[in-house]
Amino acid sequence: MQISNGISMAIPEKRKFPRVGFERGVDAWIMSIDGTWRLRCKMRDASAQGARLKPASMEKLKEKEFFLLLSSTGLAYRRCELAWINGDEIGVKFLQMKR
Repeated sequence: MQISNGISMAIPEKRKFPRVGFERGVDAWIMSIDGTWRLRCKMRDASAQGARLKPASMEKLKEKEFFLLLSSTGLAYRRCELAWINGDEIGVKFLQMKR
């Protein structure tokens, strides 16, 4: 952040969990809860609580909840909730499975 007198101040990190960044992004899929559609995406960074994704398209992201598939067979996945949209990237919050 730039202050009027030219002194720069760092903005403190508000996240509780550190994020791991992926320079080239990790290939993943976004899939609807009922499995009727899938959408390619790149995972840009992730933490224990959520991730930043760059979907191939924004048109199918009308649902608030979906799955993030981390493997082509669908064996590694997380249930997500859309947290924010900023240009061509989205933020997701990982939802805990109820036991």
